[in-house]
Amino acid sequence: MASRLVLVIGDLFIPDRAPFKKLLTPGKIGQVLCLGNLTDKETYEFLRQLAPDLQIVKGHFDVDAPNLALSKVVTHGSLRIGFTHGHTIISPGDADNLLISARQMDVDVLLWGGTHKFEAYELEGKFFVNPGSATGAFSTSWFPDGEEPTPSFCLMDVQGDVLVLYVYQLKTDANGVENVGVEKVSYRKSSNPATS
Repeated sequence: MASRLVLVIGDLFIPDRAPFKKLLTPGKIGQVLCLGNLTDKETYEFLRQLAPDLQIVKGHFDVDAPNLALSKVVTHGSLRIGFTHGHTIISPGDADNLLISARQMDVDVLLWGGTHKFEAYELEGKFFVNPGSATGAFSTSWFPDGEEPTPSFCLMDVQGDVLVLYVYQLKTDANGVENVGVEKVSYRKSSNPATS
């Protein structure tokens, strides 16, 4: 099965502070999974022109889009991928509660947003990814004093039961120079998933 790149993006909030727009060009991405908090039509239109398949779930600030689902599931290769904004998961970002949500959705991979901070980890055979905030939008509850969110998004390349995650983060060095760093994280679906 041929792979296609899937953009995972969320918590945009500030459309005029979109540091990654130059990197995201139409024709390279097959699907966009947006984890909510688009907050404006221009950002929606930008994402719509990036890929033929735009999937969006509702964030807690998407008040002008009452018909968006709170969560969705898509399939790529042999992986079931669930995604949600994360504001309905109490406590947001809690690994045990995310695992419960992944089990309820019956997914191998759970994408969630809301914390504005990139995370990726495996737990009990499942893979969890938070792409962070694409614009580095401010958050009051997830960062120590003086620390600001790092703008980030993810691209997924899925082939069969393997997901390769490319994490793009806008880093600022000690001299104030911004550079985009890319990390690679891989996940392979276990043939014998953990049971509990």
